[in-house]
Amino acid sequence: MNLEQFFPHARPWVENLVNVWPTPYVKPQFAWWEILHVLSLITLGGTSIVINLRLIGVGLTQEPPSELYRSLKLWQSVGIVGIVVTGVLIGMANAERLYDSAAFIVKMLALAGGIILTYGASRPVARADGAVGVAAKAWFVVGMAFWLAALWVFAVSDLISSGVYHVITAAALIVLLATRGRGRLAYLGVLIAMIVVQFIWTHFIVKPDDYDHLNPVNITFAWLFSAWIVGTALFQLFRAGRGAEGGPLTKIIGYAAILVWVTAAAAGRWIAFA
Repeated sequence: MNLEQFFPHARPWVENLVNVWPTPYVKPQFAWWEILHVLSLITLGGTSIVINLRLIGVGLTQEPPSELYRSLKLWQSVGIVGIVVTGVLIGMANAERLYDSAAFIVKMLALAGGIILTYGASRPVARADGAVGVAAKAWFVVGMAFWLAALWVFAVSDLISSGVYHVITAAALIVLLATRGRGRLAYLGVLIAMIVVQFIWTHFIVKPDDYDHLNPVNITFAWLFSAWIVGTALFQLFRAGRGAEGGPLTKIIGYAAILVWVTAAAAGRWIAFA
């Protein structure tokens, strides 16, 4: 799946983007623009993690969500603007690669979902100290639709589907932070057990170059990992119930607003890998 399938007659225009201003000036300095892109991603990722971990109920819990939001909202916006501006310039300089890339579709869907979830749901909820208004709920649904579409394209596209494991790993680590008491040990123990079984199965039971048998095994384990991670997270959320700083939906928004940017970042790396 790539843009050529949807817009097959756009190739001449795409090929000519390398000659359109300011691409001739960006191309020779591509590495610098890539550095700015990565720095913007770090800025966005760091601020989003801090704010949304607080919505989940971990991290800088000594500060109310609204205080973290006021302290970090500017830098979060700087990160998003930086990603969009540098991404457009980098994209124009590599238009043909993006035109043929399924990972680019994933990144664009995740970018749209990330902006919607951040500005429509996460930031308003943080500003309200965990209260989820009607507008935030509506934008959350829209943002989730874009993110789930991005995950679907990521999972079904050849050459990049293993990138979904980046998102699964990030989700596993966030749930590990959010899970408390003995539940954390049980959660981690099952995760480690599944990782060990997967490693043995894909290195000793099935030959490493036997892709016809490896792929179904890895897909099965991806579903098992996801089910265990999501199941544990939902159990923790609904067991905790509603507190002074929001209920399960508040925390779900926090999870989604982090993982959607992980999806965008992972897709960006897979544009180069593929």
